[in-house]
Amino acid sequence: MSYPDILTEISEKIAVVAIKNPPMNCLSGKLLISLESTIRELNEDDSVKVIIITGAGRIFATGADISEMGRCRTAEEASGMSKLGQQVLVNIEKSSKPVIAAINGFCLGGGLELALSCHIRIASEKAVFGMPEIYLGMIPAFGGSWRLTRTIGRSRALQLILTGDKIKSAEAMAIGLVNMLFPGETLLEEAKKIARRMTNKSSATMRLILKSIITGACKDIEEAMEIESAGVAELYDMHDLVEGVHAFLEKRKPDFTDF
Repeated sequence: MSYPDILTEISEKIAVVAIKNPPMNCLSGKLLISLESTIRELNEDDSVKVIIITGAGRIFATGADISEMGRCRTAEEASGMSKLGQQVLVNIEKSSKPVIAAINGFCLGGGLELALSCHIRIASEKAVFGMPEIYLGMIPAFGGSWRLTRTIGRSRALQLILTGDKIKSAEAMAIGLVNMLFPGETLLEEAKKIARRMTNKSSATMRLILKSIITGACKDIEEAMEIESAGVAELYDMHDLVEGVHAFLEKRKPDFTDF
C-alpha cells in the first residue's frame, strides 16, 4: 500500500493513517480514492485490528478541494463529487475494524464529515470544528447533515450548519461531538492507548459489534434485535465466543484466535 497523499504506519496491530495534502489537508477526489483503498486494504490485513485516522501536520482535514468544485461544469459533475465522498465515508463507517479519529487541528466541512464517519472521535484540546459550507452557498455533501444530526441532535446540527460557525474542542466535547480531549502533543499516543485496549479482543466479536450498532442504527428496534441475534448465532459457530465463555468459567485469560 503506497499513496503519496496517505501515510500509513502499522505497529502493535494498530494502523495509523495520516492524511497528507498540505497545506490544509483538503479532501480532493484523488485523496478520497486513496483513503478508500487504504481502509479497504487494512480491513483485509490480518495483522491489523484497529485503525486510527489523523492528519499529517497540525490539521486533521478542512473539507473538499474548492478548486475541484470550481472546475465542475454541470450538476452531474457536482453530484458525482458528492457521491464519491459519500461512498468513501460509508465504507469507513462500515469498516469491519474499529476506526478512531484522532483530530489534531482544524476539522472543517468534509473533514468533520470524515470524523463523523469514524466509530470513535478524540481530539486535541486546540482542535476547531465546523461546517462552513454555507459560506460558499454549499451544503454538507458527504453525509454530514445526516451524521451530525444523529450525533448532536437536530437543533445543534442546524445551528452549526446554518451559521457556519466554528466551535472549539471544549464545546465539541460538551455537545457529544467528540469523546475525549487530550493535549495535542500526546493525542496520537492517547489514541493508540485506546486502540491497545481493543487489540487483545476478538476481531470477530468487534466486527459483529460494529455491524450490530452501525447497521442497527438505521433499523427499527425489531430489525436491530434480529441483527443482534444473528450475530450471536454467528459467534456460536466460531472459536472465540466458546473460548471466552470457558475462560471466564475457568478464571483464566481467553486465547482469542479472531475466528
